[in-house]
Amino acid sequence: MTSISDATSGTAAAEEAEEAEPVWRSRGTDRRSTRTIRVYTSATLIVATVLAVLLVPPAVQLDQQAIDLSAKLLPPSWEHPFGTDDVGRDLLLRCVHGLRVSLLVGVAAALAATVIGTAVGACAGALGGWVDRGVMRLVDTFSSVPHLLLGIFIIAMFRPGVWPVVISVALTHWLSTARIVRAEILSLRSRPYIDAAVSGGASRWRVTVRHLLPGVLPQAALAAVLMIPHAMWHESALSFLGLGLPTHTASLGTLVQSARGSLLAGQWWPTLFPGLFIIVPTLAIAGLAGAWRERLNPRRRSELML
Repeated sequence: MTSISDATSGTAAAEEAEEAEPVWRSRGTDRRSTRTIRVYTSATLIVATVLAVLLVPPAVQLDQQAIDLSAKLLPPSWEHPFGTDDVGRDLLLRCVHGLRVSLLVGVAAALAATVIGTAVGACAGALGGWVDRGVMRLVDTFSSVPHLLLGIFIIAMFRPGVWPVVISVALTHWLSTARIVRAEILSLRSRPYIDAAVSGGASRWRVTVRHLLPGVLPQAALAAVLMIPHAMWHESALSFLGLGLPTHTASLGTLVQSARGSLLAGQWWPTLFPGLFIIVPTLAIAGLAGAWRERLNPRRRSELML
């Protein structure tokens, strides 16, 4: 009887496993298809953003600074696809030039912050001891101050311009990269090939440059890509507050700030289109970077395969 009951229970368990397997496979297929759709959508939006920045200014034969009071606050039309602002300037050109500034600030600030964060995190993780403790206390101190408040303090020391904004954003966004790089280096230091290199007489500098830094480069590159949207939002916030960029420079934050009165009067287009130019490219970059992060993280990738 025992053998018959064991066989029956085994058969039932096998049938339940066969019934459950298609469910797990369908879930894994749905998740993979969702991730594929997100990747293609994000890539398409990024390509469209780059093409707009490169092709729209030469194609539209208008001066984005030209004032025409007779054409102020015109709604979207064939002549002005995004309408005009409160002094008659073409909003499409203004948004594209503002996006160009935001992308410049975002990419430059992300690269600078990644270099700073990688250097600080590598020093803390490789040297250890009191250097590690001191550096991480410094990182904690900077992290306790809000980024926007610290950025305003930094940018107040420079004249208005694009590069002071880049410096301000870079000096307030390297902290997370430093933590990531330090954690990765501490993990790599326990690997057998690091112990073999140290036992073979390799200096600390050689071990760091030849073995530790190459191991953290993928995570540092991912951190740089994920930082671009944050840098663009930070630049837009500073511009919205009237800080950093000169008043004549087109910026998405400045466009949104100057359109507040028009929105209250019922003209929605001076606010909508600059806002979309802030939201859509940054979400596209974040979506593509999120898919990259899932590819780099084996645990997350195994969850996606369920």
